Amino acid sequence: MNKHIKNVMPETTDLSRRSFLVGTAATGLVLGYAGVPGIESASAAAPASFEPSVWYAISPDGLVTVTCGKADMGQHIASTMAQIVCEELGAKWSDMRVQLASNDPKFNDPVLGAQITGGSWSTMMNFDAMSRAGAAGRMALTEGAAASMGVPASELVVRDSVISHPKSKKQMSFADVVKSGKATKTFTPDELKAIKLKSPDQYTMIGVSVPQLDIPSKTNGTAKYGIDVMLPGMAYGAIVTPPVRFGATVKSVDDSAAKKVPGFIKAVTLDDKTQTTSGWVVAVASTYANAKKAAQALKIAYDGGPNAKVSSQSLLDEAKRLQKLEDSGQFFVKDGDPAAAFGSAAKVVEAEYTTSINIHAPMEPMNATAEFKGDILHIYSGNQFATRSGAIAAGAAGIDPKFVVMHQMWLGGGFGRRLDADMMIPAVQAAKAVGKPVKVIYTRENDMTMDFSRPLTYQKVKAGVDGDGKLTALSHDVVSAWPTARWGIPDFLTPSVDKKGPLDSFTVNGADFFYTVPNHYVRAIKNELAHNATPSGQLRSVAPGWTFWAVESMIDEIAAATGKDPAQFRISLLDGAGKNDGGAQRLRNTLLAAMGLAGYGSRKLPKGEGMGVACVSSQERASASWTACVAHVAVAPSGEVTVKKLTVATDVGTQVHPDNIRAQVEGAALWGLSLALYEKATLKDGGIEQTNFDSYTPLRMSQVPEVAVTVIANGEKATGVGEPAVTVVAPAIGNAIFNASGARVRALPITAEAVKGAMKA
Repeated sequence: MNKHIKNVMPETTDLSRRSFLVGTAATGLVLGYAGVPGIESASAAAPASFEPSVWYAISPDGLVTVTCGKADMGQHIASTMAQIVCEELGAKWSDMRVQLASNDPKFNDPVLGAQITGGSWSTMMNFDAMSRAGAAGRMALTEGAAASMGVPASELVVRDSVISHPKSKKQMSFADVVKSGKATKTFTPDELKAIKLKSPDQYTMIGVSVPQLDIPSKTNGTAKYGIDVMLPGMAYGAIVTPPVRFGATVKSVDDSAAKKVPGFIKAVTLDDKTQTTSGWVVAVASTYANAKKAAQALKIAYDGGPNAKVSSQSLLDEAKRLQKLEDSGQFFVKDGDPAAAFGSAAKVVEAEYTTSINIHAPMEPMNATAEFKGDILHIYSGNQFATRSGAIAAGAAGIDPKFVVMHQMWLGGGFGRRLDADMMIPAVQAAKAVGKPVKVIYTRENDMTMDFSRPLTYQKVKAGVDGDGKLTALSHDVVSAWPTARWGIPDFLTPSVDKKGPLDSFTVNGADFFYTVPNHYVRAIKNELAHNATPSGQLRSVAPGWTFWAVESMIDEIAAATGKDPAQFRISLLDGAGKNDGGAQRLRNTLLAAMGLAGYGSRKLPKGEGMGVACVSSQERASASWTACVAHVAVAPSGEVTVKKLTVATDVGTQVHPDNIRAQVEGAALWGLSLALYEKATLKDGGIEQTNFDSYTPLRMSQVPEVAVTVIANGEKATGVGEPAVTVVAPAIGNAIFNASGARVRALPITAEAVKGAMKA
C-alpha cells in the first residue's frame, strides 16, 4: 500500500487502535447513527448480546455474526473475515454468520481510515486486526467462564464454541457465557497489540477450505443485491446519457411524447455539483419498463461541450506529445543517472507500449435506490467505497454527509467499477424531485458508454546494457489519465521524488520493480485531455495492468537483444540487492515454481508454438503480491494466437482459504487473458463506441485455455490474490508469441493483424 495514504487506508483497521469494549450492546447491521435526528441507534437492538468488537457480536444462542466492512462482490471476503476471527475466537464454523457493514461512522472512523475495497488489500490489511479481535473475544469469554465455573482461566480450553475445564470436566458454551453476562473484560489498544496470536503451526481454521458462508443465501435467493431492493411506493428511473462521455450539457428536454407513456411521472435533468456526471436526464415512471419507454420517448438537445471531437487517436497523439516534453510529469523513481549510462552503454533498446480503453462491465448492472425519510437520505446500493460514495450521495442531495445512511448490498461484480458512485446521483436527485423512493437501473449501454474505464495508456521505455549484457539503465515514461487524482482525495496521491508536486502513483505502481537496475527513472505524466474526456477509474489490477505489460515485455526484448534466455535473465536481475532485499527472492521463487510446473525449457515445442514468462510484484511495492506466469501459445501463419495453457505461481504468505485463493487466481488469469487478446473500447467524437457485448467482446468460455495454479504458502504475512494474476498474463503471452513466431507485439489487445504484421517485419 502507498505509505502516503495511511490516513485513508490504514494498515490495520480500527480494531487494533480503538478501545476494545466487551459486553456492549450493539448487534446487527447498523443502518442508523446515534446523534442524528430521525435515526435510531442500534445500541438498543439486542442488549443481551456480547459484542467484543465493532466487527462481530455473539448472540445469546451462541451464533457469531461478523460484520464485514469490505464489499463482497463474489470474492467471499465476508467469509474470509469470519474465518480469521473464528480461528482465534475458537468458535465452531457452523456457528459463524456474516453481514455487511453500513457507512455508520463506527465502521469508518475518519482518523483510522476509509471504508474501501480495492487493491487486493482486504485480507493483507485486516488479517492481524481481525485475528486480535477474535483472540480478545476468546480471552473475555474465558474469563467470564472461569468466573462462572470457579476455576482459573489459565486452565480452560476453548474449542468449537465450548470452553471446558479438563480437570473438573466442567464446561460452558459460548451461549452460556453470553447469557451469564460474565464477559466484561475490556482491552486497551496497547493490550490488544500485546496479545500473542497463534503461530501458523497452531492453526485449525486458517488454511482450511471451509464452506463459504455467503453461498447458501446466494443460491436460495435470499441474498439481497442492489437490484433486488423493493421499497413501498417506489418509482423507477431510467437514465438518458449524452453522446459524449463527459462535458456535455442538456440544452432542452421535450417530454411531450413521454407523457403518453403509462405511469410516467417526470423527466429530471441532473444538476450534479459533484462533477461525477454531465448531461444526464432521468425518466421516472411507475415501473422500470415504463421508465425505459419514457426515456426513449424523450427528445433531448445537447451541447456536446469541449470533448465532443476527441477520439482514441487524439488521446494517443496527445500522450506522445507530452512524453516528448522534457519537463512534463513528475518522477516516481529517480535512481542514478540513466542518461549517462545510456551514453556509455554497449547496446540501447527502446520501445513504445500502448493499452486501450477497457470497460468493467460487471454482470449486475449499476443501480441504486434512494429514499428520503424526513431529513435523512437512505441509499441502497452495492459499492466498494462507502466513505466516498456517501459523500457523493450527499453532494447530489445538497445535504451534510452525516445525514446519509448507506445500506450496503451484495455486489453482482465490481472489479473496481463500484468504487465510483455515479449510479447514486440520478437516484438521489430523482427521489428528491418526485418525493418518493426511486430505483435507478442502468442498461448495459448506459454502463458501457459511461463507465469509469481503465484509461488508454502510452509508455516509452529505454534500456541500456553493458558489454557483458548486464542491464545498467532503464527509463520509463507512463502517460495516462490519472484515475485516483479524479477522486480529489489528497491522501491518495504520492509526493513526487523530484519535489514537483503530488502524482497519482496508481498510474505507475509496478514500474518500481524488484529487479536490480542501478540507473532507473520512472516518470508519471498526466494526459489532461484523456483525464477530462474519459474520466477513468480503477479496473481490476489498476496500474500494474499496464506498467508490467511494458516492463515485462521490455525485459524480454533486452534478453533477446543480448542473446540471453529471458527467464534466466530475470533470475539474474532478482539478486535482492539493496532495497530489493527479500522481495526479489520471493519473486524469484514464484518464477522458478511456474517454470517448473510448466516444464519451461524442458522440451522442444512444435513449430509455431512458444512459451513466454513474466513475473510481477502487484499491486504496490509496499504491499506486493508475488506472481509469475508461463504462457504457452500457438501462432498460426495468419497471426491468430491460441493460448494453450497458462501456468501461474503465486506466493500468498498465509493462505486463509485455499480453494478460494485458487479460484481468484484462476479468474484473475482469465481476466488478464481477456484484456490481452480480446477487450478494446474506442472513443470517437467524444463517446465510447462499444455499447454491448456484441461490440465489446470479453473472453468467451470456448476460448478458455488450461489454467494451472500453484500456491506458495510460507507463513509470511497474507498477501492479496484478487488482482496480481491479471497483470502477469498479457506480457507472458506477448513474450510467448515472440518465441513462437518472432513477432514482437507492443499494443494491447494483441490482434492477429498486429502479429502477422510483426511476423513480416
